[in-house]
Amino acid sequence: MSDSVGVEEVVDWSTVHKAVTETLYSTPSDWSSFKLSDELVAKFWREGHLTNIPILTPEQCDLILQEYRFYLHGNKCSHPGRDLLYEFHSNQSGDDDNVLVHVLGHWRLTALFHDLVFHPKVVVPCSQLMVEGQLKSVRFWHDQLFAKPPKHGGVVAWHQDYSYWTRTTPQMHVTVHIALDDQTLENGCLQYIPGSHRWNRNGQPLPVLDFNFKDMEGIKTILTKEELENFQPRPALLKKGEASFHHSMTVHGSYANTTEHPRRAAVLNYFADGVISNTDGPMLFPKEDQRFHVAANIPKGQKMDGQFYPLVFDPKWLQHDRDNK
Repeated sequence: MSDSVGVEEVVDWSTVHKAVTETLYSTPSDWSSFKLSDELVAKFWREGHLTNIPILTPEQCDLILQEYRFYLHGNKCSHPGRDLLYEFHSNQSGDDDNVLVHVLGHWRLTALFHDLVFHPKVVVPCSQLMVEGQLKSVRFWHDQLFAKPPKHGGVVAWHQDYSYWTRTTPQMHVTVHIALDDQTLENGCLQYIPGSHRWNRNGQPLPVLDFNFKDMEGIKTILTKEELENFQPRPALLKKGEASFHHSMTVHGSYANTTEHPRRAAVLNYFADGVISNTDGPMLFPKEDQRFHVAANIPKGQKMDGQFYPLVFDPKWLQHDRDNK
């Protein structure tokens, strides 16, 4: 099997803010058909997450997994455009018995991961889940890949996403986790703590205890008695091609993969149009690696937009649908 997977030249797909193929979907003629039901939206705000939302067919997942192979070749990404990545961790835990492949920025490298960012089955629901009772314009924040190899695939410790994202404000963020393999308890499926999107400390998220995600139960050391009593994990048990949507304050995590097969997922993170930068420091790239910092970094107080944070959905497009019927 070739590492190149047919790559002939490096294209930075982050400069293109629309789908470049029709492999995953066609340009919508009716954006409203992708909206979640009122019942599902109410459930999201009640529990902080939704699960088992169909996004991709198994065949589409298999095509995406062809691009996933670039990130599973030992200690480095095998794609010739690897320098475009925000981060690449062949094993973020650093423990050979607890392997977690974690990648950010791959939407820049290959067409299908790029197109996934703009998928109408993803971005339209996100518009409904940013602010309760409102439809919001949606911007892309960043993507992630999480891969757990067979037998010794690592954990992702319990956490709230916004704990890592306070460099943007206010909190109007949604995470979409797409299973590229069937997820089970045995292979380390995503799990949620219902209602935990209301857990905060004076309006702020819970503190970050582990930037490498390996201390699975560490969060319990900082929870209140009431929070501990309500710490009742609910497994998502996503099927291949299904997604979960969760509030950025919802506590979630996943245990190890002990099976004979890999567990791979693609994660897409979004925020509402109007979110601003809360830092003059690095926004996407680590402090020690400031490539593209001029474009990626947004001065504190300024709106998050530009090449790396494209508008992916505007509710006005729903009105355009109505006007053309």
